[in-house]
Amino acid sequence: MTQVRLGEIVDELGGELIGSRDLAISRIGPLEGATPSTLSFLSHPRYQAQLATTQAGCVIVAPAMREAAVARGATLVTDDPYLYFARLTQWWARRVRPALPPGVHPSAVVSPKALLGRHVRIEAGAVVEADAVVGDGAVVGAQGYVGQGARLGAATRLAPRVTVLERCSLGERCIVHPGVVIGADGFGFAPHAGEWVKIEQLGAVRIGNDVEIGANTCIDRGALDDTVIEDGVKLDNLIQIAHNVHIGAHTAMAACVGVAGSARIGRHCTVGGSAGILGHLTIVDHVHISAMALVTRSILQPGVYSGSFPIDDNKTWEKNAATLRQLHTLRERLRALEKKFSP
Repeated sequence: MTQVRLGEIVDELGGELIGSRDLAISRIGPLEGATPSTLSFLSHPRYQAQLATTQAGCVIVAPAMREAAVARGATLVTDDPYLYFARLTQWWARRVRPALPPGVHPSAVVSPKALLGRHVRIEAGAVVEADAVVGDGAVVGAQGYVGQGARLGAATRLAPRVTVLERCSLGERCIVHPGVVIGADGFGFAPHAGEWVKIEQLGAVRIGNDVEIGANTCIDRGALDDTVIEDGVKLDNLIQIAHNVHIGAHTAMAACVGVAGSARIGRHCTVGGSAGILGHLTIVDHVHISAMALVTRSILQPGVYSGSFPIDDNKTWEKNAATLRQLHTLRERLRALEKKFSP
């Protein structure tokens, strides 16, 4: 069991400690169910009631909660407890998850034409094709695949069973979870005589630095130009990013989001779980889309957007949708008439 003193944490991450620097902590956990060796955090006032009853050895709080936290015991005060908690988990993980040694597993298949940087790790059963580049300190997980001409930046980590197909690239410090497929063909077909004729997908996928991609997410290559994921984007599990989509820096998407082809999404956006974005739309920076919403038109003003509409035959649906957008105006007109003719 890992044990650290509170003083070590504060020396590393900062914050104001009220209490003993020698208090030993063996786990990070929630307020509920905490033990005297647990370090917990309180990031929202709605959970303040738990503060009085928790058995946590120390609690991370904002300055506004200082007095209540100190009344119960050791306290670590910081301006943003949730951010502090995030950085604490990273520091803790480095202590409890020792770095795996670099090297190429004997069962891996690495082309002699591939370029491997220093201190890379290629795990059991992985395949690295010709002209692929694996940057310094990068990891290709067990049974992973890095295609011809693909590129992995320094310190990027592919978990087991990740597929990066030909000519696709990831920047530095990316984290890609199991089952992800990067660079499969986009869904492109031309109708002809009642059949579908495949459109070869000639682009690739370009992913920036510090991107994290959740398990079983798929990012399709572009038809002609590349699909682009900019720096700092965070994608949850089971997301579909179609061909030629462009996602701006530091946008985050929750699980099961679907983005259709050629949509362009701005920077610092968020998309809630199971939301859908239709193809060829533009969404500007700082747009926040609620869970289960369906985006059917471009969004050109920052803000929070919600809602969807029941399926119907298209002509009826369009008429009802147009009426729905006028509902507020119609309500105000009705109120005015009622006021005018009321006795």
